[in-house]
Amino acid sequence: MSQPLPLEGITVVAVEQAVSAPFATRQLADLGARVIKIERPDGGDFARGYDTAAQGLASHFVWCNRGKESLAVDLKDPRGIAVVRRLITGADVFVQNLAQGAAARLGLDAAGLCAEFPRLVAVDISGYGAEGPYAHKRAYDMLVQCEAGLVSVTGTPEQPVKAGIPAADVAAAMYAFSGVLAALLRRATTGLGGPVEISMLESLAEWMGHPLHHGMHGGTPPARTGLAHAVIAPYDAYATSDGGQVLLSVQNDREWRRLAEQVLERPELGEDPAFATNTARTANRAKTDAVVGEALARLSTDEAVARLEAGGIACARLNTVTDLAHHPQLAARSRWREVPSPTGPLRALLPPINLPGGPDARMGPIPALGEHTDAVLREVGLGATEIAELRKDGVVG
Repeated sequence: MSQPLPLEGITVVAVEQAVSAPFATRQLADLGARVIKIERPDGGDFARGYDTAAQGLASHFVWCNRGKESLAVDLKDPRGIAVVRRLITGADVFVQNLAQGAAARLGLDAAGLCAEFPRLVAVDISGYGAEGPYAHKRAYDMLVQCEAGLVSVTGTPEQPVKAGIPAADVAAAMYAFSGVLAALLRRATTGLGGPVEISMLESLAEWMGHPLHHGMHGGTPPARTGLAHAVIAPYDAYATSDGGQVLLSVQNDREWRRLAEQVLERPELGEDPAFATNTARTANRAKTDAVVGEALARLSTDEAVARLEAGGIACARLNTVTDLAHHPQLAARSRWREVPSPTGPLRALLPPINLPGGPDARMGPIPALGEHTDAVLREVGLGATEIAELRKDGVVG
């Protein structure tokens, strides 16, 4: 029997911008929730202006905001706040990621709202949390990557680099998403919602678990090793004869012996004391990489992958984002859909939560700024005259 999407009937109101909160609420929208996105009338979510790469729309905004209704309201005007509070009265979830302290000044902080509306799940997403010496520090993604130490373990021995995706924003978004689901499940049994507090630093610090524990308990954090693994060898990318690169990973000494025999065609290396154990291979990393690199350099990318897979050695092609957009596995699993937008349909991936027995995720249109303002205002009881007055005064857009 077909089941509905799990968040059908849940209403989310979000005062959000950039990535962390919008990406969290997009997950809720994909699972069936109604998400009403509150934006400034004068430009809206500033992520709308990051670039024009997606058929004239900003790629960040397209990624994080499908399936939402856009309500353009000036929160600096008491009438704007009154509109948002009317929406919250009928909402199940409220999410905000304003600058630290701003939501409290507006009366939209999670603790205050949950005290007033006991069934509400209210989420505060901040850079560093509500207390402590960093509470009011600016917290853009790359700044938090630096504070959390991610940059220190990413890159080459000579040069630390940031992650190529907004890792701190995404980490906070996914903990906010799972926090909402947990709070809704608790509400189903207790009848009470409650606050959910998420910080970007704490989220990314959790993702730093391996290097953090390695450093705390082992004395030194893992070194930056580019694409190589800090404590396993060979585990790196190697050039092939046609200009490609293949990353391979040998997880144990049995696999090394298979690699030596079936791929390198040098079976004697399987028992050579300089290479026979992972400890030895790691200590002799330059020699290990040299013998592996020499063998793969004689093969095309397809030949290298075929030989590695035949030998049971884990491997991957070093794909570009263009390669990802045409990845055969995504195509074979029918992961691509088209999402409507103000500038036409855009390709987008189905979200990775698969729920067999029910419909696909609800991948709704990307909203234009203020596209749903009048409809939402009518829904909360405002008449045409009131709406026209608010619009004339610039309170809504």
